[in-house]
Amino acid sequence: MARLTSAWKQSAPGRLWKQAAHIELMHRSMGFAALGFVTLMPLLVVVAAATPWENRPGFAQWVVDGMGLDASGAHSVRSLFNAPRNVLSATSVWSLVSLAYFGLTFVASVETGYRKIWDLPSGPWHRDWRRTVWLAVLTGYLFCESQSAAVMGSGTVRGGTRIALTFVLGVAFFTWGQRFLLYGVVDLRTALPGAVCTMLGLAGLRLFSHLFFAPMIVSNVTTYGPVGTVLTVETWLVGVGFVVFGGALLGRHIRDGRMLRRGDEIPRPRQPEGWYEVPEEETPGVRWHADGAGGAPE
Repeated sequence: MARLTSAWKQSAPGRLWKQAAHIELMHRSMGFAALGFVTLMPLLVVVAAATPWENRPGFAQWVVDGMGLDASGAHSVRSLFNAPRNVLSATSVWSLVSLAYFGLTFVASVETGYRKIWDLPSGPWHRDWRRTVWLAVLTGYLFCESQSAAVMGSGTVRGGTRIALTFVLGVAFFTWGQRFLLYGVVDLRTALPGAVCTMLGLAGLRLFSHLFFAPMIVSNVTTYGPVGTVLTVETWLVGVGFVVFGGALLGRHIRDGRMLRRGDEIPRPRQPEGWYEVPEEETPGVRWHADGAGGAPE
């Protein structure tokens, strides 16, 4: 048993399992789902309501596309999450403040997950502008994705082109997103495998959702009403969070495994700008400390 345990720990699946437990992958996925729902749903609803088009696809269309829903499931989601015409006039200052707070908290949770994956300390407290930019780019990407079906139309060629563009833009976003949120500590080449794994995982999640979540929405609407739709969408968002963090984790695992096969030493992450490294003999357990940034050591 000792040999089997040692072999498991040294194997690629064993290292990946250990890293997933270290970052609390399921816990972070559930936090992603909860914060993502209260952030992305109102954001996309407001953005959709501000568009001049008659058909206003927003959060509902993104969920329909992401889950691969059939006509019955799509109707349930659209009837619950479509943007009303008076949403802009009914939006108060307090609503915007709450949305900004939950939005930055959501991005902070994503950043924390990425930092856990790459063994990085907490970032300086005064750089929330990066989180704001990241959230704005994410909202724009999701809104364009939901609009793509109406803009590009149907058909085999157009559908294939739309899928290819969605995949390429998704890889570009998740590659840039890791580097941007981590202040450039992880470069684009290092983040690229994780971005590809994330988009492949989202494609697999869409197939799984089409087979299991689509009929579940119909049955839950019959049993629980609109609450059943919300529960199913929230469960799907947990899967999205699992893929987002799991894809990045798998990307790091691929990088580490490639270096170990070459006999190279896995490099320690470069320190973020504005941080300095503390010698281990001076303060055991403390790796980096903020240089006048107001951060706390980790």
